[in-house]
Amino acid sequence: MQYSAQDIKVLKGLEGVRKRPAMYIGDKGKKGFHHLLMEILDNSVDEALAGYAKKIKVTLHKDGSISVEDDGRGIPTDKHPEMGISGVEVVFTVLHAGGKFDRKVYKVSGGLHGVGASVVNALSEWLVVEVKRGGKLYRAKFSRGETVEPLKEVGNAESTGTKVRFKPDPEIFTDYPEKVWDKNIIRKRLRELSFLVSSVEFIFEDESTGEVENFKSGGLVDFLFYIDAGNKPIFSPPFYFKKSGEEYELEVTLHYNDSDTEEILSFVNTIPTEDGGTHVSGFRSALTRAINEYAQKNNLLKELKGKNLTGEDVREGLVAIIHLKMPEPQFEGQTKAKLGSPQAESFVRSEVYEALKRFFEENPKIAQTIVQKAITTAKSRIAAKKARELVKRKGFLESDTLPGKLADCIVEDPKYAELFIVEGDSAGGSAKQARDRRTQAILPIRGKILNVEKANEVKILSNNEVKAIISAIGCGIKEDCDPKKSRYGKIIIMSDADVDGAHIRTLLLTLFWRYMRPLVEEGYIYIAMPPLYRVQKGKEVKYLYSDEELRKVIEEWGENITIQRYKGLGEMNPEQLWETTMNPKTRTLKKVTVEDALEADHLFSILMGEMVEPRKKFILTNAGFVKNLDV
Repeated sequence: MQYSAQDIKVLKGLEGVRKRPAMYIGDKGKKGFHHLLMEILDNSVDEALAGYAKKIKVTLHKDGSISVEDDGRGIPTDKHPEMGISGVEVVFTVLHAGGKFDRKVYKVSGGLHGVGASVVNALSEWLVVEVKRGGKLYRAKFSRGETVEPLKEVGNAESTGTKVRFKPDPEIFTDYPEKVWDKNIIRKRLRELSFLVSSVEFIFEDESTGEVENFKSGGLVDFLFYIDAGNKPIFSPPFYFKKSGEEYELEVTLHYNDSDTEEILSFVNTIPTEDGGTHVSGFRSALTRAINEYAQKNNLLKELKGKNLTGEDVREGLVAIIHLKMPEPQFEGQTKAKLGSPQAESFVRSEVYEALKRFFEENPKIAQTIVQKAITTAKSRIAAKKARELVKRKGFLESDTLPGKLADCIVEDPKYAELFIVEGDSAGGSAKQARDRRTQAILPIRGKILNVEKANEVKILSNNEVKAIISAIGCGIKEDCDPKKSRYGKIIIMSDADVDGAHIRTLLLTLFWRYMRPLVEEGYIYIAMPPLYRVQKGKEVKYLYSDEELRKVIEEWGENITIQRYKGLGEMNPEQLWETTMNPKTRTLKKVTVEDALEADHLFSILMGEMVEPRKKFILTNAGFVKNLDV
């Protein structure tokens, strides 16, 4: 086979983006789909950070398109001296083009790759840009990266700004068949931005419902209280400081609650750095140093025989937000999940250390409270380590030592093995009879397991039901949790279709989220969907999963219908349980996924934590959305 220069294909314009979209937006699924919006939104936010935009509106249109409109300066409409086309067309059709490569226009911005707008254009079925600038209204139209209508003047304008409306290309997002906008993702980002850029009003409108929401906040401290609404702070007010300089601007706020979890949110130029980076490393280092120095200086470490507190000790119960604004941030990858700029680490470390040092000196009671919590954590850590070692010695965490109540499956390949966690001996007995012994294991648990949100690790590891679940799965817990070691490819929560069953599911999900989070994040956890009703007319039988389905069947079938309401799995005989809930060919399973870890943490804290008032407020706010409530 001959190979010559004519076999070398040169991708022109934005063809490369369409050929390899995942290189630019992460994936072709739901996350990548919404990443398009975030790129356009970030451009408007950059205008706000530069001091020009005061209002940013996101509109979800009836045709499935979405638009972002700001009242900034407007994208330049004059001809580019080198390209010979308008600035608008350059921004949307040329990779690595933008006003952020030097500091003349934008001192700080969400990214310097210069690919955002052009990538959105390349991956959109169509895109329309409207610019208000110099008293005129301009418009340009594009499709799949190509210019359809060059920029032209279409009217007059009294104000300034930019509006970008686009519809993601269905040919691209093959891993996201729904291809619809998730309003919760949009709301979450706008709410987040309202805390980070408090000078700007963010608006979200859904044309289909007529719903309009405004997001405006008081800043980072408000953000702190929002994300930790379910927990009680151990001191007040929270630590907050802001440092502004020629190159950098740093905002940090933190407090501690009485939980055993750590939560650090970090941002660079409003971009969420979900995987942390150098700025987070600098913060952690400064926090550990400042607390240890204060403790040593004031002779507070007698209980630890003078030994320093570890980073893990000083961060238990910590809730912190870091927002760094800096020129030319270097992210690891186009999706900007992790900051790689080495200079950020030293800057954040030195500034946070000095600020905390002053804060502790000025607030000795707060400093002592933090140190005492860290000491308590250190003692608990030592006790928990001993408990884990004891548990390990007894075999509870080892995959080759299984609980006696487990009815295991025959297959050894985790890829084909399923673990059903069921409530009680009655349901467990039916499930054991119904199952496919080759691939399905049954683990019955007694009653409602421990709420791990409210218990310490020593108590949790001493709980028989928790130990049984941990040892059956065999993948370890906390930092030792490795999904690859799981004995099962699917872990299925199979509880009754009533309020008690829902509570048990929630308790189990809390356990998995807090102690075996990688299993949730990597898609190992499922919820079985047993039917609510069995209806029969003559010889025809249907299993129904909601009151709505029942209503439709009654309308269709008319009279002489036998309706059986299942109160629990134990009411089903093995054949019915197999047919409806366990047979891979006929069952319905819901995979537990986490699109937003922050929101998941927030909800777990509210619903399962100690604070009653936030939980009450949540229930009152959301009660109207509940369906199929079993009362």
